[in-house]
Amino acid sequence: MTTITKPRIESIDLLKGLAMIIMALDHVRDYFHYDSFMFDASDPLQSNLPLVFTRFITHFCAPAFAFLAGTSAFMVGKRKSKKELSVFLFKRGLWLVFIEMTIVNFAWFFDIYFRSPGLLVIWSLGISMIVLGVLVHFSKYFILAFSCILIFGHNLLDNFHMSGHMFWSIIHERKIFKISDDVSFYIEYPIIPWIAVMSLGYFFGTYYEPSFDPIKRKKSFNIIGISAISLFIVLRSFNIYGESIHFKDFGMSTQSVMSFFQLTKYPPSLLYLLVTLGAAFLFLANTENVRGKVVNFFCTFGRVPFFYYIIHLYLIHFVAMIFAQFSGFGWQAMILPKWFIPKGFGFALWVVYAVWIGIVVLMYPIIKWFDTYKQSHKEKWWLSYL
Repeated sequence: MTTITKPRIESIDLLKGLAMIIMALDHVRDYFHYDSFMFDASDPLQSNLPLVFTRFITHFCAPAFAFLAGTSAFMVGKRKSKKELSVFLFKRGLWLVFIEMTIVNFAWFFDIYFRSPGLLVIWSLGISMIVLGVLVHFSKYFILAFSCILIFGHNLLDNFHMSGHMFWSIIHERKIFKISDDVSFYIEYPIIPWIAVMSLGYFFGTYYEPSFDPIKRKKSFNIIGISAISLFIVLRSFNIYGESIHFKDFGMSTQSVMSFFQLTKYPPSLLYLLVTLGAAFLFLANTENVRGKVVNFFCTFGRVPFFYYIIHLYLIHFVAMIFAQFSGFGWQAMILPKWFIPKGFGFALWVVYAVWIGIVVLMYPIIKWFDTYKQSHKEKWWLSYL
C-alpha cells in the first residue's frame, strides 16, 4: 500500500486539531463536573476563575472550526467547478444534518427513544454548508459583505422575539420546545451568524492561494486579529453594542474579570466572535512555520476532525457510565431522557481535566490509524464525508 502525499497547510490543521482537543474539555465537563448543570459556568456571581477560564477557552472551538470549514471548502473548490463544489457542499450539509439528528443525538443521551432531540453544532455546520453552496456562485466580495453584515448586524435582532415560533428560533433565538409530556426539542445553535462565520472562512481561503504572498498573509491576519480583539475590548468595556449580557464592574475583584468574559454563545454575539475569530487570525498568522512532534500530534486530530468528533462523544459518555457505576449511581443513570446528569453526580474540576487528558490519550491511536488510512486511500470518495 502506498501513501499518497499532498501538501497541506499545517497551520490550518494545527488550529483545527487544537480546537477539537480543547472542545473535548468542554464535553467532559458536561458529564463530569458537579456544577455543570447547576449554573452558568461563566456567571460571575456563582462561578470561579478556574471554571470561567475552562469555559472561556472552549469558546474558541466552534468559531474556529466553522471558519476553517469555510476555508477548506474554498480549497476543495480549487479542484472542482463551482457547480461541483455547490453540489458537494449541499450533499455534505444534508449528511451532517442527518448525522446530527441520529448518531450525534444518540451519543449525547444514549436514549433509544430520542426524547431530547436537538439542533447542535453539527447541524449548524451542515446548514452553513448548504447556504455556502449557494454563496459560492457569487463574487468573493459579495461573500465578504454578506458575512460581515450578518456578523456585525445580527445583534440588532436581540430584542426581537417571536414566542413559540420554531422557525425564528432556528434563525436566531435559542429555545426549548415541548413536543409532548416526554419529548422536548432543543434548538441550541440558531444558524445566524454561524453561516456567516463559515462564508467568512471561505472568503479568506483566497489568502491561501499559491500566488498569495505568505508575508502579506501574515501581516494581514495579524492586523485583522489585533483589530478584532481591540474592538472587542472597546465595545465590551463601555457596553456599546454586540453583547446582550452587559459587563458589570465589581471593582478590583475577580468578579469583574469574570463578567468581562461572560459572553453569549447561543447564538454567538458579535463580541464573542470578535475575540474568538480575532485569536484565530493571530494563531494562523504566526504558526505557518511551526514544526515538531507536538505540532504533528495536534495536526493529526485536525486532519480527521469529524471522525474524531463522533468517536470522542461516545467515548466520553461511555466513560461517564463507568464513573457512575463505580460511584454508586449505576451505569443506567447515564441514559439521559433529558439534558441533565443525575443530581448529586459529578466531580471536582481537576478530575474533569484528568479525564479529559485521558480521553485525548486514548483517542490518539484511533485517530492516528484513521488519518493514515484516509491519506492512503484518496480514491475512496466516501472518506470525504468522514
